[in-house]
Amino acid sequence: MKNLNPLRGRLSTFRWRTRLTLWGAAACAGLAVVAFTRLADVALRTFFDLYNYHPGLPFPWMPFVTAPVAGMAAVWLTRRFFPGGQGSGIPQVIAATHLAARGESVSGLVSLRIALGKVLVGSMALLGGFSAGREGPSVQVAASILHFAHRFLPHSRAISPADLILAGGAAGIAAAFNTPLAGIVFAVEELGKRLEAKTTGILVGTIILSGLVAIAIEGNYYHFGRMKIAQFNEIVGPVVFYGMACGLLGGVFSRLLLWPQQHPNFVLWRWRTARPVLFAGGCGLVIALVGWLGGGLSFGSGYSVTSSLISSDALSAPWHAPVTRFVATVVTYFSGIPGGIFAPCLAVGAALGASTSGILGFGADAVPITALCMAAFLAAVTQSPITAAIIVMEMIDGHEMVISLMAVTLIAKAVSGRVSPELYQQLALGFVAQQRAQTAAAKAREEEQTAALQTPPETDPQTAPAGPEETKSK
Repeated sequence: MKNLNPLRGRLSTFRWRTRLTLWGAAACAGLAVVAFTRLADVALRTFFDLYNYHPGLPFPWMPFVTAPVAGMAAVWLTRRFFPGGQGSGIPQVIAATHLAARGESVSGLVSLRIALGKVLVGSMALLGGFSAGREGPSVQVAASILHFAHRFLPHSRAISPADLILAGGAAGIAAAFNTPLAGIVFAVEELGKRLEAKTTGILVGTIILSGLVAIAIEGNYYHFGRMKIAQFNEIVGPVVFYGMACGLLGGVFSRLLLWPQQHPNFVLWRWRTARPVLFAGGCGLVIALVGWLGGGLSFGSGYSVTSSLISSDALSAPWHAPVTRFVATVVTYFSGIPGGIFAPCLAVGAALGASTSGILGFGADAVPITALCMAAFLAAVTQSPITAAIIVMEMIDGHEMVISLMAVTLIAKAVSGRVSPELYQQLALGFVAQQRAQTAAAKAREEEQTAALQTPPETDPQTAPAGPEETKSK
């Protein structure tokens, strides 16, 4: 028994060192997401202050300057200093979990360098008015921090890197939306597809701690305010109609985002590959034009407009609001800047519900319709219906609509699945291939350098010393 006491002591120390490392990393992830949130808010506020500075002008020229400049700068910085930081960030995390589970390198997908670039360059894109969100990038930021913490564990096999990446991604969703339950469901439904028993405890603890850090700084808030529902009894018709309509639109949206990956030889994508910075500038001009035609409703992440539509039943959206937001989000993704699609997709759904509920005769109160469309369009794009329903439910305190939200997201996912494959999973396959190509290229360069060092230098036969046979003949 005496020999067992030192062993138990070492085991207890091992466990506490593991817990403290994870708790510290989770707290840092929460702080990073909060910092990203505040920096993104400053960028959006600055853009709209400049945009509204001369309200009497018939032609607002400012976005036609800031959007191309911000787009070109963001793409150049990403490609030069933060490769792997483009786009949403969720496909990179999915790819990283697959590669890490097989013991392959993930340095081009999750790292502190990429996390820093995601925060700084992503905020720069918002300063230009691009239709991008911070929630998806927060997944990559938090996953990068948790993956970096793996080297500080008392033993490398205490927790696998894939589990830490998975936990970090879920913590990023929870801290960005203030939706801890949605973070857990998102990890199961989208990031992991399967969880081990050991991972579940890590996941829940990390999400809770990172969420507590975010709440301690930002306060316990509802992301889009509290939903106001007077009476909403006619639910079957709107659920079926908007589930099918949003499913179709979301499937088209996903196919458009997959277009460059599935058809890389198309002339537009060949030009983007050859001139990525100039292509981003052209996308910035399109963003400015769409925003001008739509009265500025497509600029930014869409948070302010969506919050207004949810919290006030007297506010409606014009017919073109979902169209301009849809186009601006697709063009923003094509540009290659670091930015997510979660918040813009929620904005598309909110604008669609607010602009059509009265026309279609689904009642005078448009707020429940708006919530249904938000969840349905997000579920159609991500094909993660339970995550979409819970995210919307937690963000707007809409627990009384949980059954209708579940129903509309399941319908939307079924329709979208007929139109397009899973968006994040397909994009993740591209990042897996890209990371493996980079790893193979780096290994080939290393082998060439090693071979060059081991190969003896060639000698000139005229200056080389004579051998024994040549000496005899002489």
